[in-house]
Amino acid sequence: MSEAGDVKAIRLAVILYVVVFALKLSVYAVSGVMVILAEALHTLSDILISGFLLVAAGWSRRKADATHMFGHGRAQNVAALVAATLFVSVTSLRLFEEAVPRLFRPEEATHEHLPLVLAVIVLSMAIAAAPLVRLWRRRPAGAVARAQLMELLNDQLGLVAALVGTLFVFWGEPIADPIASLVVAGFIALNAVGLIRENSSFLLGRSPGPAFLAEVERLALSVDGVLGVHELRAEQVGPDAVHVSMHIAVGRGTPIEDADQIARSVAKLVHQRITPGYCVIHVDPAKPGEERARRQ
Repeated sequence: MSEAGDVKAIRLAVILYVVVFALKLSVYAVSGVMVILAEALHTLSDILISGFLLVAAGWSRRKADATHMFGHGRAQNVAALVAATLFVSVTSLRLFEEAVPRLFRPEEATHEHLPLVLAVIVLSMAIAAAPLVRLWRRRPAGAVARAQLMELLNDQLGLVAALVGTLFVFWGEPIADPIASLVVAGFIALNAVGLIRENSSFLLGRSPGPAFLAEVERLALSVDGVLGVHELRAEQVGPDAVHVSMHIAVGRGTPIEDADQIARSVAKLVHQRITPGYCVIHVDPAKPGEERARRQ
């Protein structure tokens, strides 16, 4: 999925979140069903978080400068990490605080207009499905869009819990209301932990994996004049950008101009086939064993 497509999907999600939040809050005001309040607070955090992610998606497209020499691609990971923190601190913990006391006093709650609550939950599921399907079909690569996709999936799971809880309240089981609210809070917390783990790894300099490194080495060795590859390292510096650094061995006595041309050919091939953000190549004289192995 392109970055422009990511941004459009997130912008659509924000608009729909505002509509859904207004519906949920209005229905809670007339029904007193706590799980619909939980979903309203969940949606409010979605509005704030998605808006922040949208800003980060634009910021990450900024070019490299003197302060950020590898670009601003990690802005998306920072935004996703902050979003995950907000999932826990703003929404999940507050829901736990409100729902746990009601587990011990379920009879004190009054519930009205339950058919309206059910209708709004079903409508919210249908509305949230639009951006979810859009993102799912496009298979987003950026951290911001993946964070948004996970939150949309989390929304649907939370809405299913709210629907089941409301149905049990409708059937005369008021304790189902705080239980469903706790389930919604649990979904939020679990999703947040996953986002924190994934994006912390990116910010710490995660490697794109052994398959990527093996392909880079294969491409480098396919260039005439390259006798060996050493100290190959790669680090993801953005959703679609990788910084690659390697040492290539060339024949002893190779003129510096020719060695430079070999290095340029390797960099060009790596950029064409894998499209990393950066490719830094150091040229070393080959060891005797490398020259013999190449000739064989």
